[in-house]
Amino acid sequence: MAPCRVTTASAMVVHMKTTIDIADPLLEAARKAAAREGTTLRALLEAGLRQVLQARKRGGAFRLRDGSFRGEGLQPTAKELSWEQIRELACGERGG
Repeated sequence: MAPCRVTTASAMVVHMKTTIDIADPLLEAARKAAAREGTTLRALLEAGLRQVLQARKRGGAFRLRDGSFRGEGLQPTAKELSWEQIRELACGERGG
């Protein structure tokens, strides 16, 4: 792995230098992306870290939205059916 020196800044414009190990292919891809976007490797890494930290701060684990709708649930006549049979009832000739 190639060492990569990363400098960070805060609102007070304090810079802290540190060395991190990044896999060579990832570092090369990051350098190419920075060049393609007309930015620096430092700016790209800082933006990526900010994005990851913000996403983690927002809420942790993925939550599936409630996609249920009004109804009476599984009907008694369908309780003994297979999923394929239930899908046929729900979708009919449309397939599914």
